[in-house]
Amino acid sequence: MKETKDMIKDTDLWAGLNKPGLAINEADIVVLGIPYDGAASFRAGAKDGPESIRSITYTITPTTEDFESIEELKVLDLGDFTGKDQMEIFEIVESKIGEIVKEKKFFTMLGGDHSTSIPVYKGIDKSLNEEFGIIHIDAHFDLCDTLDGNKYSHGCPARRATELKNVKGIENMFFIGIRSIEMDELDFCKNNTVNVINARDFYKMGPEKVVEQVKSKMGHLKNIYITVDIDALDPAYAAGTGTPQFGGLSSRELLELLRGLFDLPVIGFDVVEVAPNLDPSLTSTFAARKIITECWGHYYRKMKTKK
Repeated sequence: MKETKDMIKDTDLWAGLNKPGLAINEADIVVLGIPYDGAASFRAGAKDGPESIRSITYTITPTTEDFESIEELKVLDLGDFTGKDQMEIFEIVESKIGEIVKEKKFFTMLGGDHSTSIPVYKGIDKSLNEEFGIIHIDAHFDLCDTLDGNKYSHGCPARRATELKNVKGIENMFFIGIRSIEMDELDFCKNNTVNVINARDFYKMGPEKVVEQVKSKMGHLKNIYITVDIDALDPAYAAGTGTPQFGGLSSRELLELLRGLFDLPVIGFDVVEVAPNLDPSLTSTFAARKIITECWGHYYRKMKTKK
C-alpha cells in the first residue's frame, strides 16, 4: 500500500479534479482534512479517516451515479491541518474556514472524530453576518454539554453549535438518523424543542418525506451546513467507525436524503468518524468517498444552473 501511495500524485486525487496551487478564490470546491481523534470517547481510529478516503479517490472517474460528468469542477485540497493539541488544531481550522466562507467557496471537511466539526461551525459563525443552520446526520445527538469531562468531546459538537451567535440556538438545527441518547441529552431534549427524525421514523417515512419535513423547518435559512457522521449508516454499510449503532440508515436512504437536502442552500459539509483500522474491508472509507462525490455532483448541478 505504501508503494502504491508513493506513486499517487496530488493531481490524481479526487478523480483527477484536484488542482494544487490554485488560490482559494479560484477553486469551485475546497477540501481540508482534520486527522484528529483525541476527543473520541470509545474506539480510536478516525484520525486515519482523511488519508484513507483520499487514498482511494484516484481510482474513480469524475462522474456521478446519474452518469453525469463533473470533470469541469476545480477542486483545491488544502491537505491536513495538524497541531500540538486539540485547541491549537481547532484555532488553525477555525481561521481557515473563516477565509473559505468569506470567499463564498463551497467546502468539504474530512474528519477526524466529530469534535472536528466544532472549529468548522465557529469559523462559519464568525464569517457570516446572518444566521445559518446545521443538519446533523448521525446515530447520536452529540448534544452533551460535556463528555468524559471534555466540553470539546466528539459527543459535544451540536451542543457547542447551539451557543453560536448565528446559529441562534437549537431551532436552527435538525437531527436525522438518531438512535442513541445520553442522559444529559435526554434532559436537554425534555427542556427544549428539538427538530429530530430518529432512525425508526426515518425508516417509516422514507427519504422524500424526511426531506420535506427538513425543508419546512430549515427553508427560511440562506446558509446551511451538513455534517455526516458515518455511523448514521447501519454498521452493515459502514463498519469502520468508533461507536456503531445497529438499526441505522441504508446506503441508498442516505444518498437519497442528501440528494434532497441539496435543494437547500448548502455552503459545505463534512464526513467524520471514518475509522479504517476498525474494518479491513474499508466499508466506511468507500461509503465516505461515494457520499462526497455525489454531494459534489449535486453542488455542480446547482452551480451550472446559476451560470
